[in-house]
Amino acid sequence: MGACNIDHSYEDVMKKLKSQEAFLSVELSVKLHHFLERVHPQETMNELFHLLKKYDLSSKEEQEERNNKMISLIS
Repeated sequence: MGACNIDHSYEDVMKKLKSQEAFLSVELSVKLHHFLERVHPQETMNELFHLLKKYDLSSKEEQEERNNKMISLIS
């Protein structure tokens, strides 16, 4: 995932999460929704957006890596 200069809003991240929910575990999806109930730094929102971006097109190995990064990010 390359660097991106776009700041992604809460709405952008929620829309991306909803578009990828069918590909995420229920547990991770619930944790992400709870996480997004609070306000977070822009850098965190951008990182989460990019972890979700094209998640469905990623290999199983890449998805597992992204899952671990998302869990780390929201912990």
